[in-house]
Amino acid sequence: MFATLIPLFDENMAVKAFSLFAQKENFLLNPFLLGTGRNTGIGRIDGLEVIESTGISTLSPDADIFVPVNHISLFADIEFQCKAPTNRIVILLDNSVRPENSFIARIKELRNDGYRFAIRKLFVSDFEAYRDIIRLMDYILLDYKRIDISKAKIYFGKLFPDIKLVACNVDSQEVFDRLKDDGGYSLYEGDFYRLPITKGDTDIAPVKATMVELLNIVNDPDFDLEKAADVIGRDTSLVVSLLKMVNKMTINGGITTIRHAAAMLGQKELKRWINTAVTDRLCEDKPSEIMRLSLIRAKFAENLASTFNMAMQTSELFLMGLFSVLDIILNKPMSEALTLVKVAKPIEDALTKNSGPFADVMDFIRVYEVANWTEVSRRMVVSNIDMNRVYDCYLEALSWYRDLFND
Repeated sequence: MFATLIPLFDENMAVKAFSLFAQKENFLLNPFLLGTGRNTGIGRIDGLEVIESTGISTLSPDADIFVPVNHISLFADIEFQCKAPTNRIVILLDNSVRPENSFIARIKELRNDGYRFAIRKLFVSDFEAYRDIIRLMDYILLDYKRIDISKAKIYFGKLFPDIKLVACNVDSQEVFDRLKDDGGYSLYEGDFYRLPITKGDTDIAPVKATMVELLNIVNDPDFDLEKAADVIGRDTSLVVSLLKMVNKMTINGGITTIRHAAAMLGQKELKRWINTAVTDRLCEDKPSEIMRLSLIRAKFAENLASTFNMAMQTSELFLMGLFSVLDIILNKPMSEALTLVKVAKPIEDALTKNSGPFADVMDFIRVYEVANWTEVSRRMVVSNIDMNRVYDCYLEALSWYRDLFND
């Protein structure tokens, strides 16, 4: 099984939904599935299987989940395959669903059960023929490059006033800002929020400078625990977070000082906690998805260590994933951002030159998280990687992220 989550943002860059893209088989290993064999198991919807097996809170505690469904799986026993609340699921159709009575009746039946609907892959020339289906949709996903939004606002506002427009394939921050200013779209999907920074600010804010100082202290090969504790003491939110965590570990007596709390954790656990907590603080002025992306990449990379024959380098891989968006966090090109933070050369090479022993892991994560299943499958075949192990690694990363900030 492959599975990944693609975020959908509102105009304030808050994540309002995720599209859950899943694929049950590696088609390169099982080419017959690309033909008639693809209909094997047509009664199962892979996205629903993921939700049911992991729990919807693992995927997201509050955002809606868009689940792709085609013209065959639309007629599956959806309500029995997934016990998640129907008001959290948006069934995402494509143009394989035709504007015919059988499909329209099935959509109405599922709407009566509480499911909501979205549709994608429609061209402008399809809109009139699909009127009876579009009026049953809550969302329509549109490629902004193919749509004149000024005309679309008039068309949908007149004929389908309740439908929300979603701009897809938004490929830069400038495009996002323009679309937002033009109005008409309710949600936005694309790589715009995580594109590498090619130029940025000369200086970083004082609070971020303190966080960077703390990262440098703990990522020194033999860092001074007391010095780290003293820097933590400059930031109230870090102090509170540290004390809350350490107090759970104590049975008798309380923590008397920040140094005492740091000593309770020990060097290894303090380093792990600081790297994650500081990343959280550094991302406060960024979209929440940047922090989530950073932390899930970190845990996913760590989980993949043994798969890539790097079981002794889990900590380094965790740090590589964590710092893979450091350019966005510090608003500097990656090469400049990494001059401010001490990292091992293999991490630097992977993030700045796409070279060295860690580069394959980082590349694999990037193609996996955008649901490029063809390329993921190719790399698995070439490197003899087990599909189910990768799936488990990703779900474990989601569960870890879910639990990370829970009290």
